Amino acid sequence: MDYFIQLFLSGLTRGSIYALIALGYTMVYGIIQLINFAHGEIYMIGAFVALIVSGVLTIYGFTGVSILILAAMVAMIYAAAYGYTLEKIAYRPLRGAPRLSPLISA
Repeated sequence: MDYFIQLFLSGLTRGSIYALIALGYTMVYGIIQLINFAHGEIYMIGAFVALIVSGVLTIYGFTGVSILILAAMVAMIYAAAYGYTLEKIAYRPLRGAPRLSPLISA
């Protein structure tokens, strides 16, 4: 029974992450009418930044929830800055372009 509960919670966690990514795709497509294929890349970069920050904080002696909170904050800030830069460099210049150009840029 414990194994079933563990599998259930693991599936619920993974499903929540997938739902969050799908919600991001839906919001971006609803606003700019363009599928942003870099959405997963931004999510992955945020995850790797959180992993690196948590490793560095562990080396410096941080423990427990403080690592999680600090790593999540740094990852969110980094991913937001990366997404903003990507939008400014790749998507904003193509606002008036034909429909295929932003799709290729994505």
